[in-house]
Amino acid sequence: MSRITKTIHAIGLMSGTSADGVDAALVKIMGKALDCKIKLIAFKKFPFSKGLRELIHKASTPEYGRVDLICRLNFLIGELFAEAALGIVKIAGYTMKTIDLIGSHGQTIYHAPEDRNGVGDKKWLPSTLQIGESSLIAERTGVTTIADFRYMDMASGGIGAPLTPFAHYILFHEKGKGKIVNNIGGISNVTFLSGGGGIHDVVAFDTGPGNMLIDSLIHIITQGKRSYDNSGTMASKGNISEKLLKRLMDNPFIKKNPPKSTGREEFGYHEALKIYRYTKRYGLSDRDIIATVTGFTARSIVENYRRFILYKKEPSEIILCGGGAKNTTLIDMIKRGVEPIQVKTSDYYGFPPEAIESIAFAILGYAAISGVPANLPQVTGAK
Repeated sequence: MSRITKTIHAIGLMSGTSADGVDAALVKIMGKALDCKIKLIAFKKFPFSKGLRELIHKASTPEYGRVDLICRLNFLIGELFAEAALGIVKIAGYTMKTIDLIGSHGQTIYHAPEDRNGVGDKKWLPSTLQIGESSLIAERTGVTTIADFRYMDMASGGIGAPLTPFAHYILFHEKGKGKIVNNIGGISNVTFLSGGGGIHDVVAFDTGPGNMLIDSLIHIITQGKRSYDNSGTMASKGNISEKLLKRLMDNPFIKKNPPKSTGREEFGYHEALKIYRYTKRYGLSDRDIIATVTGFTARSIVENYRRFILYKKEPSEIILCGGGAKNTTLIDMIKRGVEPIQVKTSDYYGFPPEAIESIAFAILGYAAISGVPANLPQVTGAK
C-alpha cells in the first residue's frame, strides 16, 4: 500500500478506438489511494490529421497492418502524446516541474481478448497491442510515464478491459447510492457502483458498439466528408427499421455474459460496410440507416443494463460520459429505455464527458506508483 500522501499533479493521455486525437487531462489528486479526491485542472483534445487517422485504421487491420507501419506509428504517436502532455501543461499555466506523473493508455491497434484461433496445432494466446512509445513521452517531458496498462491483466488470465471502472469508482461512488456509469466512446462500457459495496463489488463490462458504427457509416455515406453525426442530427431525421434493428440485435456479443470486451475487430469499419450494403437491399435512406444504427447502440446498451444490472437492483441514476454523451438523439433513446431512472451526464459532477477516459489514466497512473492494484479481477476475469 502506498505511503504517498501529498497532493499529486498527474496527466492522463488517451486515444480511443475512433483514433481522432489525443485526449489530455491534467488533474490534482488529493488524499490517498481509494479515498483520494480528483480535481480537473485542464482538458483538451489534440486532434490527429485525417491522414494519420487513416494510417492508424490501416495499421489496425490484419490485411494492411504491416510491421514497418506499426513500428513507425509507435514512435510518431508517442511524439504526439508527448506534445499533448506539454500542451495541456502550457494551457493550465503550469510547468513540467510541477507534474508528478503521466499515465498514457496509448492507441489500441488490435485487441483480441479471447483469441483461441491459430494455424495447425499452434493456438494464439489472448492478446492486445497499444502503441505510442512511452519512453519517448518520458524523454520529451522529463516526467515518469506509466503505460502498458492492459498487459499484466491479460497475462493473469483477464481480458484487459474495461480498465476505467477503477477510476469510475474513485470519481463517482457514493455511499447508499447505486449508480451506473456508462462511457460511450467508440465502444460502450458500463460500470455499476453499488451504494452498499466497495471497490471489489464493482460490476463492469463492454456492452457493444458506442459511436463506432455510427461514425463509420457517416464516413461511408458522406464519402469521407464527415466523420460523425453531430448531436445525432441525421439520426433524428430518420426512421428506425425494426427489421434491420432486430438483425443487429442478434449479434451474440450483446447477450454474452460478462466478463466481456470488444472493439473495432467486431464493430469497426468492415462491419459498418456490411451493414451499409445490407441496408441498400431494403431501400433505406441514409437518414434511416443512421437512425437505425443509433437505435442499435441505444438498445444494446439498455439490453445490457437489463440483463446484467437492473435485474438485481435499480440504481439511483445513470451517468453518461464519453463522446456519445454529446449525441442528444442517442441519449434520448437511452432515457426512454430506462424510465423512470434519472439520466445525467458527467458534467453534473464537474467532469466533461469527453474528459473521463483521460482522467481515468491519470488515476490509473497514480494507482501504479502508489502500489494499488487498479485492475478489478471480477471485471476482467484476471486471477
